[in-house]
This record gives sequence, structure tokens and C-alpha cells, in this order.
Amino acid sequence: MPHWEHECVYLGSDRWGDWFGQEAGWRSIRPGRDMAVRSRNVTLVPPSGDYAYTWNSPPQTTRIYIDIAWDIRWSDAGEPEGIDMDLDVVRREPDEPYIDREGVPREPGDVYIEDRDEWDLHRERYGYPADVVTTLEARALELEQAVRAGEAPFDAATARHWLDRLAAYDLA
Repeated sequence: MPHWEHECVYLGSDRWGDWFGQEAGWRSIRPGRDMAVRSRNVTLVPPSGDYAYTWNSPPQTTRIYIDIAWDIRWSDAGEPEGIDMDLDVVRREPDEPYIDREGVPREPGDVYIEDRDEWDLHRERYGYPADVVTTLEARALELEQAVRAGEAPFDAATARHWLDRLAAYDLA
């Protein structure tokens, strides 16, 4: 059973990978939750298949959300699919300081790795191989640094390019 399914449209690809777009009001669904997204967003799935990166437009305050994953690839049905591995790299931009889901005080614009508790629980419960643990933890740290540095494709200009392409489709 899928963790998340999203209504989205394929936008194209660039040197970073395949890009998808989702209009405000389109659905994101998982077991126990069905929601209309608050703002337009774009998602990158790189050829490495080890993460899915989403840039959310305002009013959504989670600007960047990167799901660390395992083996994201095109299915036989022509849809991207993969395994969410719990660790997430996030950058939130609320109007004022906040407390994150793990109880840590944060400032707007902070970049950090989220859901380490789920990661620890699941790697123990499911016995993830040591090489998988090492690889994904290192990847999360690399992505955290790249987001913090504003490197492409995690920069506003790259996101704006794909958001503009989504807007040009006039699907809202």
C-alpha cells in the first residue's frame, strides 16, 4: 500500500532529474489522510532514486521538504514509485520562531533533518542492513548541507523555473 499518492503532472526533466508539479487544491492522499494541498509545488526525482525533493510556494510555510528514499524509479504503469525511508530534510519559513515536531526550538529558515525517531525505530524493527543505514544517513547530511548552502537544484531560481512551467499549463 502506498505511503503517499499525489495528483500531479509531469513537467519535464533537466540535469537534476524528472520534475512534477502539483496545483493548489490538488490532492495528496495516504492511509488515514486525504488533503488538498495549500499551494502550488514542484517535486524533483533525481536519477539516483534516493530522494524526492519538494519546493512549496507560499502560503505553505514548509518551503523545502526532501524525503530520503530507496529506489525511486518509474513503475511499469508509468508512475514514479519508491520506498520512503523516514528521514526528511526540511526548511520551514513561518513568520516567527516555532517548536519542531521533535520538540526543538527553531527559527524561520532553519534547515534540519526530521523524523530521526521514526528512522531509529524502523531501522531497528526492520533490521536495515548497515550499508543502507550508512548510505542514507550520509545522503541526508549531504542534502542538509546543500539546502543550507542554497545550492541548485535546492535554490529559489531552479524552483521558480519549474513553478513557472507549471503555471504556464494553466491547470488550476
